[in-house]
Amino acid sequence: MQEYQGPATMEKITSLAKRRGFVFQSSEIYGGQSGAWDYGPLGIELKNRIQRYWWKEMTQLHDDIVGLDAAILMHPRVWEASGHVENFTDPLVDCKKCKARFRADQIDPDKLAKKECPECGGELTDTRKFNLMFKTHIGPVEDTSSVIYLRPETAQGIYVNYKNIIQSNRMKIPFGIAQVGKAFRNEIVTKNFIFRTCEFEQMEMQFFVKPGTDEEWFQIWRERRWKYYEKMGVKMDHLRWHRHGPGELAHYAKDAYDIEYLFPMGWKELEGIHNRSDYDLSRHMQYSGKDLKYIDQDNNNERYIPYIIETSAGLTRSLLMLLCDAYDEEKVADNGDADDIRTVLRFHPNLAPITVAVLPLMKKDGLAELAQEIRNELREDFATDYDQSGAIGRRYRRQDEVGTPFCVTIDYQTKEDQTVTLRFRDSMEQVRVRRADLVQRIKEEIKNYKRIK
Repeated sequence: MQEYQGPATMEKITSLAKRRGFVFQSSEIYGGQSGAWDYGPLGIELKNRIQRYWWKEMTQLHDDIVGLDAAILMHPRVWEASGHVENFTDPLVDCKKCKARFRADQIDPDKLAKKECPECGGELTDTRKFNLMFKTHIGPVEDTSSVIYLRPETAQGIYVNYKNIIQSNRMKIPFGIAQVGKAFRNEIVTKNFIFRTCEFEQMEMQFFVKPGTDEEWFQIWRERRWKYYEKMGVKMDHLRWHRHGPGELAHYAKDAYDIEYLFPMGWKELEGIHNRSDYDLSRHMQYSGKDLKYIDQDNNNERYIPYIIETSAGLTRSLLMLLCDAYDEEKVADNGDADDIRTVLRFHPNLAPITVAVLPLMKKDGLAELAQEIRNELREDFATDYDQSGAIGRRYRRQDEVGTPFCVTIDYQTKEDQTVTLRFRDSMEQVRVRRADLVQRIKEEIKNYKRIK
């Protein structure tokens, strides 16, 4: 089996993320909150860019997909109908000695049979079911009638609105509904930085199709989602398909594949593509008493419950994937200095939190003022940064470390002939460009970008 061979480790990624303002531990000054993370200035920019990139791919580029933003709090019966109240559980064991908590299905079967803790060898408790939904109360009185859940997934908000969208937007099958939103899972074990957390964001699209056409559409969406990652500039040899076997299939699934990514900690799920059959709409018809059948007016008013093809990706998990995928270390000098290593994030320019950094060679002689003028010209089209502190080489390295694809340096020649130095992150090549042509040149470079490594 292929093992991760890249320069990134989770320790390096976690350190860079905090040092450069991508991700911070939630409530860190109080010792931190397990399973929760805050996204700093660069982290929220990267997260927003991933979200916009996905949203464009799913809605702007498809005539048959529309968007939705459903509420986090939903009627409790939704989660009974979906099967979450009954089935959304993990087997849990605790160690009586070291007090660590584990999922029983992730412990070596021999140790589990002996009730032996995998960490300290102490005695484990009996296995018990643990529901992953966060439960709270709504209203002034806390009793069984006021119970409500924080949604564990965004998909159910789409299903309960499917008929509203058909009627209000005159949608015809096949069509899809896309949504990005927060979900909450009371995970037994949160680990590997932001890979598995209690609070996260999902990017989901549910595609409604006529029964009998579902297998064809399932293959179509598998192909489309694979090409999406190619467009993102991800290392495709770090992606693979994993098909769910009979013991892995969720209770609602007819067929399911995961796109897995080779993280530093091994192959892990990045996105799921599922054929959910008519399970969801059938259950909501049963529990709500409402008719959710589709009326095909183009086919003699034929009535049927649509099948659903789901694509479901974690936004925060995609951010971690991009950090790991983009991370690189390389020797930049041939002078025998083994310590002359630069750290660089090779983000696609469409995803980098900063597109262009503007750097005056000196603070004096009007160069800083001129650099600010040029930055103002660029910021209408690009996310920009400005840095005038330290040697120019050190400033380049700072921008490399956060993944800025282009740096524009303003020097004394700029004052003479209105040209600037445009530096490329990946190759470190530098060219002179006329100030008047700078915006168009950067746009062309983004359009034609090809990753070097």
